[in-house]
Amino acid sequence: MEQPQHQQWKGTTGGTPWMQRTLVRCMGRMNLPLVYAGMALVVPFYMLFNHQGYLSQYHFFRRRMRHNALRAFFDVYANHFRFGQTILDRFAFYGGAHFKLTVEGNKRFLELCNDEGGFMQIGSHVGNFELAGYTLTQDKKTINALVFGGETGTVMENRDRVFEHQNLRLILTGTGMDHVFEMNRALADGEIVSMHGDRVFGSQKTLTCNILGAQAELPMGPYILAATRDVPMICTFVMKESVYTYHVYVQEVQLPEEAKDKNVKSRAAALAQAYADRLTEILKRYPHQWFNYYEFWTDKD
Repeated sequence: MEQPQHQQWKGTTGGTPWMQRTLVRCMGRMNLPLVYAGMALVVPFYMLFNHQGYLSQYHFFRRRMRHNALRAFFDVYANHFRFGQTILDRFAFYGGAHFKLTVEGNKRFLELCNDEGGFMQIGSHVGNFELAGYTLTQDKKTINALVFGGETGTVMENRDRVFEHQNLRLILTGTGMDHVFEMNRALADGEIVSMHGDRVFGSQKTLTCNILGAQAELPMGPYILAATRDVPMICTFVMKESVYTYHVYVQEVQLPEEAKDKNVKSRAAALAQAYADRLTEILKRYPHQWFNYYEFWTDKD
């Protein structure tokens, strides 16, 4: 199967280490609405020079949301502005700022935490998934969060600092298979594995799913792992509502009854589509918080 052409999307947080450290020191004390206002002036230049990201988002609003050309242009601006807000919010949180999060569906999360077996928590590049790690806290199970090993040192240092007193452990992806062994070990020990389920890098194997009425490729790894280990799966979306508020949606990704007796790959495909259905619902509600800046869908119309 032909792989999506987005190898140039690196997935790291932009800016130099000095800039990022300065943001951490300042953002916790600064007035966020004022910072947002300054960022609003910068967004058009980012759109101009990040041509690949601009086009992918424009196509998203034209093809998937079915918006006309003028509306899609302003949608792209709103999307970039929202993305900038979530990045600034992350640094503000590192600096000590507080956000109010309303959690919907946390009961199921806590039920799974009280069970003996492990389970998987799937995130997406929508909203601000990282904040889930700071808010969905419990003391029953260790959360093993798979994170991109190529992220900047400043971001990794602050993640480690914030997570230090929480029941959370970071697993870094790399060129080897160590992270796969770590995830299998965590589930076997009855722990939680938290990872993204929507973005494909390089030559990963994929599963084809229907999202917003069109075909897209999802990474096979998370769903094969859940199907092989036969563990429950939840997905979490952390969506920005206003300056200091987020709405967290915790939803179970359930294997359809007709897929339960099928082989591992078929069960994985069914889980991936169940997740894709959840993702479709959230994108319809929050289209401006879709932050995959490459041509995600294989369909061109």
